[in-house]
Amino acid sequence: MLATTRALRYVTPLREGGSLPGIVEAEDEGTWVIKFRGAGQGVKVLAAEIIVAGIASALGIRVPELALIELPEQIAKYEADEEVQDLLTASIGLNLGMDYLPGAFNYDGTTPPPPHEAAEILWLDAFVANIDRTPHNPNLLRWGRKLWVIDHGAALYFHHTWPSRTPDPSRFAAQPFDDSSHILREVATDVSSVQIAATQKLTGQVLYEIVADVPDEWLETTADLPDADAVRAMYVAHLQARLAAPAAWLPENRR
Repeated sequence: MLATTRALRYVTPLREGGSLPGIVEAEDEGTWVIKFRGAGQGVKVLAAEIIVAGIASALGIRVPELALIELPEQIAKYEADEEVQDLLTASIGLNLGMDYLPGAFNYDGTTPPPPHEAAEILWLDAFVANIDRTPHNPNLLRWGRKLWVIDHGAALYFHHTWPSRTPDPSRFAAQPFDDSSHILREVATDVSSVQIAATQKLTGQVLYEIVADVPDEWLETTADLPDADAVRAMYVAHLQARLAAPAAWLPENRR
């Protein structure tokens, strides 16, 4: 389970992100980049962040540590920026924190990762349907001479359709992934070999444990998914269906 801590001080916004994440200091003496539940995209984005980071970690892809950050009501009192104050006020309660990596800088392609590492990241993005890893917006950090993957809220798009459409894992399983604008496309080699290793690592039990890290209050129920357990089971069903159907979406198989 993810650790939970309480924010003590809001430090500064990070205006590079569309959802206006910010940096906070917390009771655990850590400094965290916080993704807010009150941002426009809603809590499903936070669920996607946790699930994709868990999958990446299971595959050995570096992701910053995650934690749940409790945001107290009084934290917005002394914030002068009205936009930030409104966001803080709308986000009282449980939010998502990502370990702040001091001195990290955005990946610009000048020092590419080894081909096998690029293939793992490309496979991950294809598997979870993450289209947000482009030269314009790489969502990759260089820190400690290593590459770290961040920002996966755009992945797992299927959960946004659940209120209006009956969940259908087979539909997600068959959805092709367009890697033409992926920032690591020209570096990655032998993506199909990642599929073999991933199938062995991402067992049903592992996927259930990953999805279990999402707090109940972030799992939005529907008529088809009446409780948090049903929502978790449907996430796992979608991921298992896609994992079993690589010919439909694995980029290397379509070139």
